[in-house]
Amino acid sequence: MLTDTLRIPTPDGVADAFAACPDDDRPHPAVLMYPDAFGLRPVLEEMARELAGHGYYVLVPNVYYRQGPAPLIDLPEHIGEEIRPKVIAQLMPLVDAHTTERVLRDADAYLAFLADRPEVAAGPVAAIGYCMGAVLAMRTATAHPDRVAAVAGFHPGFLVTDGPDSPHLLIPEHLTAEVHLGLAEKDMTPEAIATIDEAFEAAGVGHGTEVYPGTIHGFTMSDTDAFDAAAFQRHWDRLLPLLGRTLTEA
Repeated sequence: MLTDTLRIPTPDGVADAFAACPDDDRPHPAVLMYPDAFGLRPVLEEMARELAGHGYYVLVPNVYYRQGPAPLIDLPEHIGEEIRPKVIAQLMPLVDAHTTERVLRDADAYLAFLADRPEVAAGPVAAIGYCMGAVLAMRTATAHPDRVAAVAGFHPGFLVTDGPDSPHLLIPEHLTAEVHLGLAEKDMTPEAIATIDEAFEAAGVGHGTEVYPGTIHGFTMSDTDAFDAAAFQRHWDRLLPLLGRTLTEA
């Protein structure tokens, strides 16, 4: 396994990122992995390594790079419920500053970077994300329908909102990727699930919106109290076939 810490030029500066890929001197399909609100950290690097072991070049950017390299705050090794509110309070200004316009500029830069990497195979890419990263993945896919063939979001953030830039509004006319959403039990209301499913139907894309039973928000993150080992395995069981259909077989 090859791993690297990278610096990616963007219109707003230079983003630090983590990358992992097989050590076999062959190009591999690319997966752009967006982190949750806690950002780029060891657990995301571990997940990137695991995914890369299945034959992918995995890029995990520090989406908060405008404020500095990761880690921006002193994260504990385990983010327990007793410390979580304090950590979230520190991160919310960074989350709020990561506007739709910034997301789209960054997506352009990340995809351009991947297109120039010798380790990355020609062809479509996937955008996946966790928590708020699911929103970033969806925005990347709708902005680049010619590049992104798969989208996966796990315990997603706000994919359906009342705002004029709600991610679901762009799906019918701009999404071409196959999608899987893996939800915790209280991530989205039944009405929001119906709304986004209608958007997927209007786009004519393959999609699955699944509530993982017995889970709470953040179930894939082993450095939090929300972690659920069974749901984490289910996440791989859904993600790997999706990537195989859309990237490897393509």
